[in-house]
Amino acid sequence: MREPDRLSEVAHVALEEVSKHYGGVVALDSVSLTVARGSVHAVVGENGAGKSTLGKIVAGVITPDGGAILLNGEAASFRSPREALDAGIAAIAQEPAIVPQLTVAENVFLAREPRSGGFVRRRALGRRFAQLAESVGFALPPSAPAGRLRTAEQQKVEILRALSRSADFIVMDEPSAALSRPDADHLHDVIRTLARRGTTVLLISHFLKEVLALADTVTVLRDGRLIRTAPTANETESSVIEAMLGRPLTAAFPSKRPAPGDAPVLLSVRNLTAPGVVDASLEVRAGEIVGLAGLVGAGRTELARAIFGANARQSGEVDVSSGASLHGGPLTSLRAGLGMIPESRTEQGLLFSRSVTENASLASLPALSRGGIVRRRAERRATGKVLERCDVRAASYSAPVRTLSGGNQQKVVFARMLMRSPSVFVADEPTRGVDVGAKRAIYDLLVSLAEGGVGVLLISSEVEEIIGLAHRVLVMRRGRIVGELRGDDITEPKILAAAFADTTASAGAA
Repeated sequence: MREPDRLSEVAHVALEEVSKHYGGVVALDSVSLTVARGSVHAVVGENGAGKSTLGKIVAGVITPDGGAILLNGEAASFRSPREALDAGIAAIAQEPAIVPQLTVAENVFLAREPRSGGFVRRRALGRRFAQLAESVGFALPPSAPAGRLRTAEQQKVEILRALSRSADFIVMDEPSAALSRPDADHLHDVIRTLARRGTTVLLISHFLKEVLALADTVTVLRDGRLIRTAPTANETESSVIEAMLGRPLTAAFPSKRPAPGDAPVLLSVRNLTAPGVVDASLEVRAGEIVGLAGLVGAGRTELARAIFGANARQSGEVDVSSGASLHGGPLTSLRAGLGMIPESRTEQGLLFSRSVTENASLASLPALSRGGIVRRRAERRATGKVLERCDVRAASYSAPVRTLSGGNQQKVVFARMLMRSPSVFVADEPTRGVDVGAKRAIYDLLVSLAEGGVGVLLISSEVEEIIGLAHRVLVMRRGRIVGELRGDDITEPKILAAAFADTTASAGAA
């Protein structure tokens, strides 16, 4: 790194000894770095390392407690995202920040709509949106309510909003976390195009392949401290992981043991049809991890929610090992031994103002209550055991769950379901938005469940995750199960071939 007094000579944005504290927690500890103009500069680290805090400081979302920010060599201080935007810095948040009631076009040009006499000029708005969307190749319905879009499409709205501001510095916090492989590849092309045009991108990402493919420079943070900044060409996945963790990670996935072929069937789904699902049949046996693969919009989440009873079923049967045929909602499924981790912990998984303990006990309150009153001592005792099993790291389990890192928040959602001791565990995107260390902990947890006789249905947009964990893989396309892969056939080319195949014939039950 250059000496602090020369940072401004090359930096589009420079941080000098920037610190941020939340109570007794140090989020950033005297971090200094430079981001060169027209570069893609990646920031990586485990959840809680401080990378999102750094991005929010640059984007004006939060203010640092100490240190200085230089913009084009001049001291800068942003008290709000609007001030940062006025200075040419836009941000794309990890979770889409859209106004659900407004249309896609209105969200993209929020507060900057073409107006006349106080009214929005709809035709002009439509023309501007069409030009912008075409320039980056995003196909989105401009008049559709943004709240009805899937997470991946909402992320595209965020990207278009940032580009509509003509910003020359864009902070991207996990921009591809909710995107399918083709959408993520397209986003990468957009980022490369932006950089060629002179736009600077600060990329915060858990996907190390993405970082190594896109970034010119990578900065590694650990526990709020800067470990190193280096040209990406000098780094490998292993070297970055070791810097992030402070130790080598011997393997990304636990060793895969064969599932017992004669194990009993714990979950049987026959000819299930529901919104987004057509005539799906599958089985999950004890000790087996069954992967559910497919592109975004293929119907994986819809199938999982229909199995769990969160989405209405139009026809078909869902049976569990207890002999119960599930016809009710999630509560009926929980009572029958079926647990589920939802796709989004933010929207569907956690009560952020409540404590870690309260979030973990949420699905088990009847067993922890007497006369409608929760027995707090019993609650703390029961949740403490499962939170420790899930390796939830928190200063206190009585702290609001919002104070935890993303990986630890996800583990709390796991702990809630494990308190129910399910016989079948449905995990929908279980590692979305978590770092490599937390991912491995979640993988170990899923494998330990299977080794304990639980049947696991795993949904993931990361093909490597499916390959690394699943004993069998079912591939979905347009709401149908169109392929089944076993053993050595579980490869990325075969999964993608099935996902893109023209055939819509169901592969049938496992």
